[in-house]
Amino acid sequence: MPHSVSKRIAAARPLATTAMHERVDLLKQRGEAVIDFSIAISHFPAPAPVRAAVRAALDEPLLPYTAVGGLPALRDGLARKLRAENGIDAQAQHVIVTNGAKQALYQTLYVMTDPGDAVIVMRPHWPAYVATAQLLGLRVELVDQPDVIDAAFLDGLPRAKVLVVNNPHNPTGRVYTPAELDAIRAWLRARGTACIVDESYEKLVFDGAHHSLAACPDWQALGIATIFSASQSYAMMGWRAGFACAPAAWIRAMEALQGPITAAVPALTQAAAAAAFAIGAVPDLLADYRARRDLVVDLFAPVPWIAVASPASGPYLWGDISALTLDTTAFAERLIEEYRVAIMPGEALGCPGFIRLGYIADDEATLRRGVAAIIALGDRMAAAGAAGREADPCRA
Repeated sequence: MPHSVSKRIAAARPLATTAMHERVDLLKQRGEAVIDFSIAISHFPAPAPVRAAVRAALDEPLLPYTAVGGLPALRDGLARKLRAENGIDAQAQHVIVTNGAKQALYQTLYVMTDPGDAVIVMRPHWPAYVATAQLLGLRVELVDQPDVIDAAFLDGLPRAKVLVVNNPHNPTGRVYTPAELDAIRAWLRARGTACIVDESYEKLVFDGAHHSLAACPDWQALGIATIFSASQSYAMMGWRAGFACAPAAWIRAMEALQGPITAAVPALTQAAAAAAFAIGAVPDLLADYRARRDLVVDLFAPVPWIAVASPASGPYLWGDISALTLDTTAFAERLIEEYRVAIMPGEALGCPGFIRLGYIADDEATLRRGVAAIIALGDRMAAAGAAGREADPCRA
């Protein structure tokens, strides 16, 4: 008789984001040309200082195991970055180096909660927030993200152990204002809820400025854990370089968890992370992304069935196609089957009627072709819908 998988994993499903990207890879392996907007993979290489740091590390005679939480010099450097750039009063004991943001998210949730605890996640959301909470046996309270985060909204939230905040936000690109962050801090003080803040896109801000929620004297007492990643800010998707900043007791607990799972992040990745997070912003990359953002927003502007706001940050565009259809899973399926263009349906991020497009991967001509395919499918569906309404004898 075949052995079964455990009950705790049986109900889990692959993330929709990774599943769509793997589908694209399979099509490409068959020799098919596919335009992949489903995730954000930069056409930029990792910054030159990162590549130079890894080359130098390769010339060392040994690459030994390091401390589970990361090399002391790296943790010291990341703490200096947090103090100088983010206004977070952190020391090395408040930092753990992880294999990207996902490991940081899993471990922070793991040490901050127990099975059955409630976690608040705002829609639309990065799919990993919900998937990770479910893996840990947590109760996910989904709430719609308002136009403005204020006391009235926060006071209406359900009771929960942890609030998850994403700033800058995936997929909408919004950047929280200082007033919104002040409101969240006041609510945390009054409610006693802890908070995980994902600031992975901190260096991809086009309009306005990014501010860290933990940039306050009592961030440890408030129970704020902040997650960072090099993947998008430094075009280092495959390097898996991230870290978390949290109260020292949580960092020690995360080390205890990480030790038997992955132990330390690979030494080469730590060398890359040290170089990346010392750079600050990458102006050429940011200028290129801003131009691409503006191009795609302009291409969609005359299309009546889609509304695409210009995001203040990030590698994604968030399109409202509810005037055309709420079933964006079916829309995405038709798009990849008929046009070989992959997008992420809004259902995967908690919001039917929307689509997410990663716009940073290809050359401009390919980007234009992909957008043209989306418009072509939508126009066909809109025309078919109009024809159906005209032929409907039940309509007055």
